[in-house]
Amino acid sequence: MQIPENDPLNHANHLLEVLLDAIPRIHNFKGKWSLIRAKLADLKSQLADLADFPLFPTHTLSLDLLHSLSHTLSAALSLSTTCQGPALPDGKLRTQNDVDSVSARLDRHVSDADVLIKSGVLQNAAASGSKRESVRVEARNLITRLQIGTAESKNSAVESLLSLLQEDDKNVLIAVAQGVVPVLVRLLDSSSSSEIKEKTVTAIARVTTVDSSKHVLIAEGLLLLNNLLRVVESGSGFAKQNACIALQALCLSRDNARAIGSRGGISSLLAICHAGTPSSQAAAASVLRNLAAFAQIRENFLEENAVAVLLTLAASGTAAAQENAIGCLCNLLSDSTDMKLLIAREGGIRSLINFWDSVPNVRSLEIAIDLLKNLASCPQIAEVLVSEGFINRVVSVLSCGVLGVRISAAKAVYELGFTVKTRKELGECGAIPPLVRMMEGKAVEEKESAAKALSVLVGCATNRRLFRKEERGIVGAVQLLDPMTKNLDKKYPVSVLASLVHSKKCRKQMITAGACVHLQKLAETEVEGAKKLSESFGRGMIWGVFARP
Repeated sequence: MQIPENDPLNHANHLLEVLLDAIPRIHNFKGKWSLIRAKLADLKSQLADLADFPLFPTHTLSLDLLHSLSHTLSAALSLSTTCQGPALPDGKLRTQNDVDSVSARLDRHVSDADVLIKSGVLQNAAASGSKRESVRVEARNLITRLQIGTAESKNSAVESLLSLLQEDDKNVLIAVAQGVVPVLVRLLDSSSSSEIKEKTVTAIARVTTVDSSKHVLIAEGLLLLNNLLRVVESGSGFAKQNACIALQALCLSRDNARAIGSRGGISSLLAICHAGTPSSQAAAASVLRNLAAFAQIRENFLEENAVAVLLTLAASGTAAAQENAIGCLCNLLSDSTDMKLLIAREGGIRSLINFWDSVPNVRSLEIAIDLLKNLASCPQIAEVLVSEGFINRVVSVLSCGVLGVRISAAKAVYELGFTVKTRKELGECGAIPPLVRMMEGKAVEEKESAAKALSVLVGCATNRRLFRKEERGIVGAVQLLDPMTKNLDKKYPVSVLASLVHSKKCRKQMITAGACVHLQKLAETEVEGAKKLSESFGRGMIWGVFARP
């Protein structure tokens, strides 16, 4: 009986039954046809299961599967007729290849049918009509399409998925909840075309831009990491850029960072920094910046001559690339004097000046000031930094409106105050007033960084005079002694006050502000200098005779 092709399910079932009846009459490649028969039995059972779903007769994915299956079964029927005779018109090798091809296609249909059954896309959709529900249904359909059908259909599906993900972050969260990440990882790991892989990497990169979805990618572990590294090594410029964006989220763990280092990832990332597109350079430098934070793999950077590449990028890349390159150099420094000297010798100070003087906004200066601070901790380099005008640069941002920049600048002041001469210069350039204001800031780190810088600066007599002129100077330092101010190293405000206690006027201000009570409590907890400063108030009558004006 001939079944019309406009009834796809019955047509496929009819072809399947005819083929099952024909297989026992086959004389060539009986073992291979026996395996095909087992696959046909699986398909017969799956078609029966699929027919029970409400949406099966009309759903696009169902129809695509049935049409593709019917095409394979028709080819298999024709091939079975050829294998029934004693002679093989196309030759044994060619016919064997054809039989293997049919078997592989049936494997794919079995897998596709299994995905379709488990996906839930053939169930009746909830009649909610909400946008969230429609996105959920669309995401589930696309995830199913990514797993079944031809390369062309998968390519179309990943394009549609990208459009959905780009609309807004909520769509990303919905797609992740529907299980898109493992499917994308498998697609990236498969033998897909370079075009599909490029779009897949783009979709993965998009997922990493939503913070609450990053943990799902991290859970994919080394499989995803290795595939992204392959793209970084040999993908197109656009694919490399998106692979780096994805790696930024994955390289924050020590194990992943170590894996990237051991698989040659640093070399590949540096190659992008050297000769990639402007956008991919910025993304690659961002990954390297995160990796450099792990001491275990810093040796890899030295082996790959990373400093020269990063300094070149810091001098000539886009603003984002320069910032990430400087951030990477900053992380590489750690406590290594040799590394600091290497960066200085290779032109690091000139790159720092160029970046500092060309940044579009003050917020971008934070990482540059961090690099300055780390370099300044080496006395030989600090002298060069002072001669290059960094004192004025640092002081000028102590009053800026960006908290992180102010904190970094105060820490840099501490490092630059390595001699009486530079301390005096810092004071003359106006460092004292903004640091006094910072002691009364809201953030504990800002208070401490200001007190730490001042503890060095007031070691210079001219700076002590400048400090005393600040109306809130003494009061601000005393307030930092309060034990209720947690997570602040009290030795710095103690040091500031100890430098001024010989002045009768300053001592009186300290007592009025409540320093005695605070110092007694700090002395009990053995805060450095607290006991000695507390005792100084007891000798005030004697010192008063010789007090400084």
